[in-house]
Amino acid sequence: MKSSALSHKKGLVVGIANDKSIAWGCAHAFHEAGAELAITYLNDKAEPHVRPLAESIVSPLILPLDVQNEEQMKAVFQAVEDKWGKLDFLLHAVAFAPKSDLNGRVTDSSREGFLAAMDISCHSFIRMARLAEPLMKDGGCLLTLSYHGAQKVVEHYNMMGPVKSALEASVRALAAELGQKNIRVNALSPGPIATRAASGIDHFDELLTLAKDKSPQHELVCIDCVGAYARFLVSDEARLVTGSVSYIDAGFSIMAA
Repeated sequence: MKSSALSHKKGLVVGIANDKSIAWGCAHAFHEAGAELAITYLNDKAEPHVRPLAESIVSPLILPLDVQNEEQMKAVFQAVEDKWGKLDFLLHAVAFAPKSDLNGRVTDSSREGFLAAMDISCHSFIRMARLAEPLMKDGGCLLTLSYHGAQKVVEHYNMMGPVKSALEASVRALAAELGQKNIRVNALSPGPIATRAASGIDHFDELLTLAKDKSPQHELVCIDCVGAYARFLVSDEARLVTGSVSYIDAGFSIMAA
């Protein structure tokens, strides 16, 4: 349903891979609420999957962004400044760990794999915050995506547990540092959703079954559910919500193992 809650707001969405991506659910919700969006895609291989989605919501900026490429990242924020002169909100939905490390014990993780996962999944959000700060002249909202495995040991989530834990700690630190500029920083923590990124986790089907069986509502989360909550958080209605990790998981996170 169309609304005007985000009319006149400009947002940047990073992390769409295809129409099953959580980032796409959020982008669609932002668009339906009246926001104008800049959309990024990882590389030439990803572009054919992302560009049609971006065009369907009439995105004026569709740009390549590998978060490990500093020049590309600077170019994205420069394009936002050139186009709009400001940025109201940003969604960071990027996570990665080398498969050999992701599917093994944290104890056995390689230094290179751990550093890559931390850089792409966590520090890239900090770098984006730094570049977004001068564009959020009238305040704004930074959002990222976490998971329950940041707080509890989730079988097969392995290395991404400590990485997401660092991301949530970064959310709190950024919220404290940027609050005086009226820039809010929050994390969304959805239950497991069958996205392309999730397919890299061993026994992911078991996580889906567990989430449905153990959650009070016995229901799996969808990307539209996450998008609806993201839409609220970037709106003026959530102007005093910062430093939070919001669970969108049918209550799974409140249950004892």
